[in-house]
Amino acid sequence: MKTVTTGFLFATLMAFSITAAKAQSASQDVKYSEMVGENPNAEADIKTVSDYLNTLLVAGDVDKATAMLSANYMGYGPGPDDSVNLQTTTDDWKQNITRQQNRKVNFVAETFNVKSGDLSGHWVSTWGTYSFTQDGKDIKFPFQYTAHVTNGKIDQDRVYYDQMYILKTLGYTITPPSK
Repeated sequence: MKTVTTGFLFATLMAFSITAAKAQSASQDVKYSEMVGENPNAEADIKTVSDYLNTLLVAGDVDKATAMLSANYMGYGPGPDDSVNLQTTTDDWKQNITRQQNRKVNFVAETFNVKSGDLSGHWVSTWGTYSFTQDGKDIKFPFQYTAHVTNGKIDQDRVYYDQMYILKTLGYTITPPSK
């Protein structure tokens, strides 16, 4: 029985490996120019995202920034399980803005158009540095923010930054789990 189970497991793993290898090689055959192209609304979309980041992060005008998001907006990140809708992101930023002073952002942006699939459409990718003072502590960290723009509004985005750095700077500590 052990031999049959081991043999079956090995055969299953081999079949999976072959399938994964075929899928990987198929995706490698797709050319960049077939997947991604120039964003025909490049200037307008970069302006939308830049205005959003400056309005929210520097000016702290949450209501004006929220008006730049679509009604079906979804935000993702910084962690893989983090997601927020329009109401949650607005509520979260209203709290953040009341705690943060001396807000500054510095970033560069690029844009591209994904031609097909679940992520198709116009994207603006930014990376830069955000800084602020909270509870008398100066916090400065790099971030990466990518937004999907449809009809002049951000309808989804992804943000990546080191949350742990911010929490440690604010004085939070990590307690390892007891054994």
